[in-house]
Amino acid sequence: MTDTTTIFGIRAVIEAIQNNKTIDKIFIQKGLSGHLFQELQRHLHGGEYNISYVPIEKLNRLAKGNHQGVVAKISPVAFADLEEVVLKAQEQETAPLFLLLDQIDDVRNFGAIIRTAECCGVNGIVVQKKGGAPITADTVKTSAGAIFNVPIIKVDHIKDAIYYMQASGIKVVAATEKTEDLIYSKDLSEPVALVMGNEGKGISPSVLKIVDEKAKLPLQGSIGSLNVSVACGAFLYEAVRQRL
Repeated sequence: MTDTTTIFGIRAVIEAIQNNKTIDKIFIQKGLSGHLFQELQRHLHGGEYNISYVPIEKLNRLAKGNHQGVVAKISPVAFADLEEVVLKAQEQETAPLFLLLDQIDDVRNFGAIIRTAECCGVNGIVVQKKGGAPITADTVKTSAGAIFNVPIIKVDHIKDAIYYMQASGIKVVAATEKTEDLIYSKDLSEPVALVMGNEGKGISPSVLKIVDEKAKLPLQGSIGSLNVSVACGAFLYEAVRQRL
């Protein structure tokens, strides 16, 4: 699959903004200046855009062409509304099951998680507007098309989604090694949202402070952690097992 979600050039990015395209991430060369760049800055002002200022070498890898110091990733999917997805899930007979991803970095991990989530009947996946992996062609490919079947929700901060879940009667359980409780001791048959953390840093401390419960997987080998998509699958299928 060719990555058709990458656009480059200042004018192309401005046109994407003007046409209300779902822009996942914008990469801007450090120290960029000029009249056209100032016009781009005016269009970006006040918007909730995920922007990274990077060296030109990064942009050269992202785009094979005259990128003019700006490259953007256009999401191939439209994002869903948190309140609408939660309300819809609560109207169904089965207990709601949500997945909250705290700044997952790798696009293939993201795709693999979406694929497993779809197989497990997850009602929606919540990600943060800034700091997480963009949705690229690799994400779509790794998800085996599941990304088009599961609502993806973007929020300003993952804590916003946690507070909303809790206010809606949905228990929030964090997957973390910073606990003695195993996932098998948790009741996942009730409405629940599982939180998975960043591949390297795990779940941020501010998020861990506000979740309802924490749980971990038993590790029998010498390696101290699992790939996040594998761990996510183990957590989700424990929820499935309890609900069968």
